[in-house]
Amino acid sequence: MGFNYKWWLKDGYPAKGVEPNGLNVFGTFICGGGSTMGYKLAGYNHIGGVEWDKQMAEIYQTNHNPKHLFIEDIRAFNQRQDLPFEFYNLDILDGSPPCSSFSMAGNREKDWGKKKKFREGQALQQLDDLTFVYCDTIEKLKPKVCLLENVKGLITGNGKVYAKQIKNKMEAAGYRVQVFLLNAASMGVPQTRERVFFIGLKNDYELPLLKLFFSVPAIPFSQVDKTAKNYPDVFKKFTPLYADYWDKTKPGKAVGKFNSTAKKVIMKLPCNTLTASSNYGLCHAVEKRPLSRNELCLTSSFPLDYDFKINEPHYVMGMSVPPVMTAQIAYQIYL
Repeated sequence: MGFNYKWWLKDGYPAKGVEPNGLNVFGTFICGGGSTMGYKLAGYNHIGGVEWDKQMAEIYQTNHNPKHLFIEDIRAFNQRQDLPFEFYNLDILDGSPPCSSFSMAGNREKDWGKKKKFREGQALQQLDDLTFVYCDTIEKLKPKVCLLENVKGLITGNGKVYAKQIKNKMEAAGYRVQVFLLNAASMGVPQTRERVFFIGLKNDYELPLLKLFFSVPAIPFSQVDKTAKNYPDVFKKFTPLYADYWDKTKPGKAVGKFNSTAKKVIMKLPCNTLTASSNYGLCHAVEKRPLSRNELCLTSSFPLDYDFKINEPHYVMGMSVPPVMTAQIAYQIYL
């Protein structure tokens, strides 16, 4: 199924050529709603989610107007005894627990077992055990299908220990679990973004195993650059120091000397992975500037009319699953 990386919220759901399928999805760690939009594009009814970051919950409410929104820790949600009946009859439960503890770009093992927060205003939270807390959510709600998304680092090196425990816990809850490593660049997203998906099929329903192979032709940044120029846009400027770094940096490499630097894109290839932690998101290869708002939306398959409110667009999209990536998976699950 083809899903266009250029789209608008105002056009509604599902995507052109897709019929509503009547299946219900509920999300956890919903952030800016990347996965939410993906399910809706693929024809699903997304009934809401759980998000404990108040700023993220605010933009989620603005852009998605959910039927249910719980602004709380997933642990508190798991203790609730007041959930509507529809929560116990879900077709899909979706979750993307925070992944910085497993990211190859982070501290990995040094952070395991420690409490941390993503940004100012958030409470401290231990991140590496949230995958298991989400497994508790699966066991509580018992959906027909459950999906857990995370970074490639979860199945690399010592992270494999966590991955095996996650798979075992999902299986103990009554699911046949498949693990997929997928790249958004092969799924119609103009960005190289590798993610791991644990997909559990409830044993009670005898669902056929999934076959997830995507081979959409790669979309180079030059195409994104050309498309973005057709629409009014928002541009930022580098600080003098970053402008100097940009002059000395080759395409595909990090601009600067710090961990929080942005990479300069390569025009003939899909964008580098967009991260929330970089200062600017990504940098243009020809023009001395960060990528514009629209360029970032296109590379992340976010709608061009998404309202980021006071949040940096690259932060929201760097924390989110690209909608088209989720849409591709969701459509295959539907089939």
